[in-house]
Amino acid sequence: MPSLFACLALLISMAVTGCTSIPIKESGTLTSYSNLGAPKGKLGKKQRLYVDGGQLAKVKTVRIVPTSFTFIAASRIKSEADRSLITNALDRALCVALSDKYQMVPSDQPADLTVRSVVTEIVPTNKGVAAAATVVSVGGGFALPDNIPLIGIPRIPYGLGGLAVEAEAVDNFNVQRAAMMWGRGANFIQDKPRYSDVGDAYSQATKFASDFSRMLITGKEPKMLDISVPSRHRVQSWFGGKPKYAACEAFGRAPGVQGAVSARFGLPPEWTDRKPKTVLTH
Repeated sequence: MPSLFACLALLISMAVTGCTSIPIKESGTLTSYSNLGAPKGKLGKKQRLYVDGGQLAKVKTVRIVPTSFTFIAASRIKSEADRSLITNALDRALCVALSDKYQMVPSDQPADLTVRSVVTEIVPTNKGVAAAATVVSVGGGFALPDNIPLIGIPRIPYGLGGLAVEAEAVDNFNVQRAAMMWGRGANFIQDKPRYSDVGDAYSQATKFASDFSRMLITGKEPKMLDISVPSRHRVQSWFGGKPKYAACEAFGRAPGVQGAVSARFGLPPEWTDRKPKTVLTH
């Protein structure tokens, strides 16, 4: 047993050191920064948080303003299609997760709470290194016995991407009820390589959405690990099915099994991620 804990400690240490560093800096997109707590960081993730749990408990309806990019962040990724891939994935994950507790309404309709997110920094993935890493990880993964847990072929620790986001939830009087500054760089143990400039940022977008949605739902800082059982509608949405609320259709549907298989083989996320029914401008 001690050797198992030693291995886990070593893996965690490697994951921390072999990751992209993503700074979180105030970019001026939030209503206020004075409410945010001190920076915290774990396993390559950095964040500052604020949440008014008492007021969030009174919320019934929520709308999501489509995520945008700051000028600096947008300049890192030249393709508008790639930028939309990230924002749609982020908003879709937020909408589906928040549906567990709130009624989601379209962005042009009034709601008790308005959620808005802005990508403030992005580090592109090196596609060439990712391609080489895919060959190693996929080929090596097939060679491993199925009954060996917690073992995989680490990714080449170079050319890793990352994402930083600022988000807040404001009430009808534009009073900030929750806010988060969040940044995470991919690490070579936990994050699968994908042949795309935004392969890592695409993955980090859903991780951010998970943290922010859990904070809004629980009214407190999200735990490091989420061990809750996903709701029926979340499972349905993950498989690409109809979301609980029609408002979430604006961000397209999840790629489901095809997306999981595509990620396993390092294929670009745009090959399987479905475009939203309506074109969103950023």
